[in-house]
Amino acid sequence: MSGNHTIGEAAIRAGCKCYFGYPITPQNELGEYMAANLRRAGGVFVQSESETAAINMVVGGAATGARVMTSSSSPGISLKQEGISFLAGFELPAVIVNMMRGGPGMGNIAPAQGDYYQATRGGGHGDYRTPVLAPASVQELADLTMEAFNIADRYRTPVMLIGDGMMGQMKEPVVFPEPVKEFPEKKWALKGRGEGPSRYLASLILDGLEMERHNWKLVRKYQEIAERETRYELYLMEDADFAIVAYGTTARICKGAIKRARREGIRVGLIRPITLFPFPTKVLQEIAHRVKNFLVFEMSTGQMVDDVKLALADYQVDIAFHGRPGGVIPTPLEFARVINRHYLRMKK
Repeated sequence: MSGNHTIGEAAIRAGCKCYFGYPITPQNELGEYMAANLRRAGGVFVQSESETAAINMVVGGAATGARVMTSSSSPGISLKQEGISFLAGFELPAVIVNMMRGGPGMGNIAPAQGDYYQATRGGGHGDYRTPVLAPASVQELADLTMEAFNIADRYRTPVMLIGDGMMGQMKEPVVFPEPVKEFPEKKWALKGRGEGPSRYLASLILDGLEMERHNWKLVRKYQEIAERETRYELYLMEDADFAIVAYGTTARICKGAIKRARREGIRVGLIRPITLFPFPTKVLQEIAHRVKNFLVFEMSTGQMVDDVKLALADYQVDIAFHGRPGGVIPTPLEFARVINRHYLRMKK
């Protein structure tokens, strides 16, 4: 299946009952899939009049306790940021999918990774963070879509699944997990008149001290997410003396480059963050005790590289960067040449 269709099927199997979205390339196939298939699972599909309308429908749907999703691509996600901040403030679970494209501005419809800052820094206003999952295959799109709904419910938080145009369009074999049949009870949900005690949800907190307490409550939640939900992959790092850091599509390309470099005797491996927030800081620090050279690859001018530098600020290591922004897709051969060049400089 294609990546976009896979996310749709995985969301339905995860118990998604409401999808609200507005068309934008390169994620339109996801909305099409939900329009065609969500009703068979007893769900509701709405093509809204705008991205802003879609995210506010998500707020309403999530408040009822339903599993709710929206999706878009880069500029559309920008328009949803106020609503995502509201979801965080209300402490409402929801899944937001961003199939990134080239930018800034309207940009183009080619694959890119320029939305890393937006995703990992909250993106909207106020003190909040959004758990961010970064799949690197169609199989992971299936697995992590279902996990995104679980994390959202577990912590009452919006969760972002971030990919790119290539990942959404490509087709690979996929085995779907079994459909979710049991869901956590949501005692906080607004069920309507006659269905239990009156409940109230709000993110408007006019008292400064009360707002401060709410913010620190969110901080404690994000700390718990960091302790329990950090995910990463290590590829050929057992004997590596040179580490590549990359995520998503770029990490897939890096694996081909690493195989080429290994054939030339370069002991290079890959650290792939699967959660961009929480970032796998501890694993980088553990590896930095024996590996002193890191090379970050991104399809951007450099954003995740800042988190690598923050993670390793107290370590005597060299951190280099190679980026291809704007929708340019690098090749394994290009990356292999960059690895070789940096490795030779490292050995001098």
